[in-house]
Amino acid sequence: MCSSSQTFWPCALMRGKKLMPCAFLCLLGITLMGLAQGQHMSDEPCSVQILVPGLKGEPGDKGEKGVLGRPGRLGPPGEIGHPGIKGHKGNMGHYGKMGPSGVKGLKGDLGNPGPRGLTGDPGVSCECMPLRKMIGEMDNLVSQLSNELTFIKKAVAGIKETDSKVYLLVKEEKRYADAEVYCQGRGGHLAMPRDTGSNEALAGYVAEAGLSRVYIGINDIDREGHFTYADRSPMGTFSKWREGEPNNAYEDEDCVEILATGDWTDVSCQPTMRFVCEFDKESV
Repeated sequence: MCSSSQTFWPCALMRGKKLMPCAFLCLLGITLMGLAQGQHMSDEPCSVQILVPGLKGEPGDKGEKGVLGRPGRLGPPGEIGHPGIKGHKGNMGHYGKMGPSGVKGLKGDLGNPGPRGLTGDPGVSCECMPLRKMIGEMDNLVSQLSNELTFIKKAVAGIKETDSKVYLLVKEEKRYADAEVYCQGRGGHLAMPRDTGSNEALAGYVAEAGLSRVYIGINDIDREGHFTYADRSPMGTFSKWREGEPNNAYEDEDCVEILATGDWTDVSCQPTMRFVCEFDKESV
């Protein structure tokens, strides 16, 4: 060991590395120490000192939390969970369009003729022409009254009125053309809503009757896409088409129905459906 002022300089050979000779290092160290401290070099011999590590110190204070590390790799997928509880039933969707009418069935076989009736008694000859004419007129009146009674029975109870129109909803289902003829036979037409007020009155009438849809007097039978009223008058700016309508589905939708919501959709003229007749208040 080389020493100067109680300072030791280890001289050794490190494993795997060669250092300068011990004596040279000692002299160099002593010279540098002497120059730094103003003292002369010592003639003490140089020896090799092996340093032994000291005792383990006390544990230090806990350091501050480090920066968040990078996300790790994605783990394997977990097991499939148990099925959840069934949800509540959703609201009822919109009514779909009425499908096309089916194929007409075959005509049935002719029935067997019935037995011939008994021969009546001979009539009494007389001048009965005036009497027959009166009876014929009475028969016509009775027939007319019977037809009107049948019409009233087939109509939904109650009548809807606006300032200028009277509406009557008919229970009997007919094709569009037959329904228009039916209304014309009583002095009216299929209902022709021309403004918001009349359209709302018709929609309310249909809803109060518990129905979802009825025919109204609008069609494009004469010219595709050019809708007119049943009395052939042109349509104005007012309309109440449901979104996506009219669409002429199946290339066979030339007539119009009104829904209980007040919206219009174009439909085929062939299916039978209930309908609303419209009459001018002045002519009723």
